[in-house]
Amino acid sequence: MTTAATSPVPAVPPAYLDYAATTPVDPRVAALMCECLMSQDLCGNPSSTGHAFGRRARALVEAARRQVAALLNARPESIVWTSGATESNNLALLGAARFNAARGRHIVSARTEHKAVLDPLKRLEREGFSVTYLTPDRDGIVQPGQVFEALRPDTVLVSLMHVNNETGVIQDIGAVGAACRERGILFHVDAAQSAGKVLIDVEALGVGLMSLTAHKVYGPKGVGALYLRRRPPLGLTPLIEGGGQEGGLRSGTLATHQIAGMGLAFELAAREGVADSARVTGLRERLWQGISAIGGVRLNGHPERRIAGVLNVAFGDIEGESLQFSLRDLAVSAGAACSSESEEPSYVLRALGLSDSEARSSLRFSLGRFSTAAEVDFAIDCVQREVPRLRCLAPSSPGRP
Repeated sequence: MTTAATSPVPAVPPAYLDYAATTPVDPRVAALMCECLMSQDLCGNPSSTGHAFGRRARALVEAARRQVAALLNARPESIVWTSGATESNNLALLGAARFNAARGRHIVSARTEHKAVLDPLKRLEREGFSVTYLTPDRDGIVQPGQVFEALRPDTVLVSLMHVNNETGVIQDIGAVGAACRERGILFHVDAAQSAGKVLIDVEALGVGLMSLTAHKVYGPKGVGALYLRRRPPLGLTPLIEGGGQEGGLRSGTLATHQIAGMGLAFELAAREGVADSARVTGLRERLWQGISAIGGVRLNGHPERRIAGVLNVAFGDIEGESLQFSLRDLAVSAGAACSSESEEPSYVLRALGLSDSEARSSLRFSLGRFSTAAEVDFAIDCVQREVPRLRCLAPSSPGRP
């Protein structure tokens, strides 16, 4: 069941370089999920523990809970199943703020958070909460000192993502967590992009709430989890009422096959993540060397404080949408997947100080477990061919004939 994986994506072309949007499902995960779906013995409702079918399904759910918890150095009972990081973020932010409203109504976050954090915060502002949005430096770093200075006597919650989904920049959540713990302030971390790629120890980091998803870690779409600190316990107001599953925090019948898939995906990440990261870092540097050789390009985000697989590049004297269209044999992104239909330039890159034109001329390349050197070389060839061609066509380009 957990033998070595083979790539689930085709050889080049086209080349898949959009792992930050979603990872391919690891074949070992898919095999386990198929077994759950096709086996009559596993067809039971995990909440129906009065018979063997339900108990077998429950056993898979609890095994997965332990697998996810192990990656975080957390207690299994701290894992609450959700439909993904978006729901986890909503449950964490709305649930924690509403539960603690009598203690205070001030929240601290950052302008570069995912929409799944920013939009719930906007909802809370409409409910009478006050939110301080911190602006990162040009490298995309939110300095811990910025967080400390923003704290107030009525601050009840700080929310800061671990790894930015567009730039791959890693935030110092340990320093922020320690400060929040000292002041009795709840600390939420969106770890959708960091789980399985960066070492996480929720106890050492002082995290109270952490949002997770399976589909960024070679698991299935549609399932995620919220880490909820149990010692000392903290309270949440649930978003969904119903059957009382997950300790009353997330009602609804549990999807055994998806949860089992997430559990195995996290176990594989714990076992293979270090090797994956080292190999992917080499591929990323190979890609960057090939792209930077063109000239007139710039790396967006801190050059070192970043996860292995993400490379966000601004191309001078070119329009990003035209470049993305011309690179149709490459699966790359002009920003977050959730904002891909928007005509607005990336708000994350603008928060780093890029102009609208610079943000629009940026592309995100992201690599992962199944990326190959052949794909990287193919991508380099495409970019080295298309960028000079498009620059010559640009009206303001000095290279235009």
